[in-house]
Amino acid sequence: MKTALLLVLICALPSLACSSDSKTATEPTMTAEETAPPSDTPESASEQRVVRTEAEWRELLTPEQYHITREAGTERPFSGDYWDKNDVGTYECIGCNQNLFLSNTKFDAGCGWPSFFEPATEGAVIYLEDRSLAPRIRTEIRCSRCDGHLGHVFDDGPPPTGKRYCLNSGAMLFKPAEE
Repeated sequence: MKTALLLVLICALPSLACSSDSKTATEPTMTAEETAPPSDTPESASEQRVVRTEAEWRELLTPEQYHITREAGTERPFSGDYWDKNDVGTYECIGCNQNLFLSNTKFDAGCGWPSFFEPATEGAVIYLEDRSLAPRIRTEIRCSRCDGHLGHVFDDGPPPTGKRYCLNSGAMLFKPAEE
């Protein structure tokens, strides 16, 4: 009996560690189309939506990156490359190189995943309601440019936003700041 209980706890740890006590999501649920810039704006020329076939994604990404970004997977806590990285730079989307988060917004949340208190720009991520751990409702975050799953956002972060954007390292690429 103890072995079965221990096995259940070990299997549930990745899902529970990056969660919040909040019972409802407070971020608005938006689609990629609602957050993408209109096609007639100058900035949209360099920020066009990235659409690839499943075969193209599989060729571009490692199996773990594909699982995380295209199948909404989660890496194990304390296993990713960036959970304890403190270098100065920018975290980009692994699927389209969009700037997602800046290192000066990163903090140690103690959860084992890279955590930030705000995205690099207002439209960098989109928010979706996630009921995969029903009855708990979480807010999933995705790249607004390629729709890649990044992680989740919670209302237990530090000032100034009170948000904790909890990401998978496998969904990002770190670009050091130029000196």
